[in-house]
Amino acid sequence: MGIRDIIEGKKQWRAHVARVKALPPDYQIVYKEMQKYLFKVGPVDLADGQLLTGIVDFFQEGAAAGKGVLELIGPDVAAFCDGLIKDTPTYADAYQASISGKYGFDERDR
Repeated sequence: MGIRDIIEGKKQWRAHVARVKALPPDYQIVYKEMQKYLFKVGPVDLADGQLLTGIVDFFQEGAAAGKGVLELIGPDVAAFCDGLIKDTPTYADAYQASISGKYGFDERDR
């Protein structure tokens, strides 16, 4: 990763944060809670930015339609986040696999 990649990544993140700040206050609060939860749970592909960008897109559409944020996601933020990442491997899954000896091969292959 070169310096240009780092600079471009920072520009993209700043643009993303500006989009979040443009959301209504209730959307911003829920987005920040979702972000904290997702950073804690740690889906492996979170770093590519598509999940968080998709959430902001979804929130912008909901705000434009005049809906409250809880009308969109329901009362349980964690459950909504879990639904988003249900088929996505997490760092916790990778860790569990590493300590249980599941490295992508059968015990008979040893």
